[in-house]
Amino acid sequence: MRTALLLAALVVVPPCMAEAVSVDEIMAMPSPPEGVVFELVGDATALRHMLPRVRDDIARLRRKFPHLPVAVVSHGSEQFALTRERASAEARVHRITRSLVQDQGVTLHVCGTYAQWHGVDPEDFPDYVDVAPAGPAQINLYKELGYLHVVAGAGR
Repeated sequence: MRTALLLAALVVVPPCMAEAVSVDEIMAMPSPPEGVVFELVGDATALRHMLPRVRDDIARLRRKFPHLPVAVVSHGSEQFALTRERASAEARVHRITRSLVQDQGVTLHVCGTYAQWHGVDPEDFPDYVDVAPAGPAQINLYKELGYLHVVAGAGR
């Protein structure tokens, strides 16, 4: 019974979502964290509204902490908006992503495992998108480096 409860808890709150903070909480800090990793998960069109908010949150954070390292990890159906095939249909999403990566030094990862499950290969993403072996594991790696974890859409 105890094992079943533990497994249920892991399904409800995956390890990468534990200890998430809000951008407001980071803004209230007197000194910068080691970095910030934003987690994005949603439906096929979620990046249309998530990425502009994340871009604005990054700008806000960097006004206070100018050299703050930032990463973004997308690991749900929303990541497919970032494929080369969707570049025209999702031109704004690609433009924002390219700007974050190339102009602002943000690293953006998608989940290779989830992509493979859906028949999407790493080569199907443009060069400015890094295909991590697994999105949740990538988030946990950042957390091990001292990055604070922000779940996009989970408060400002």
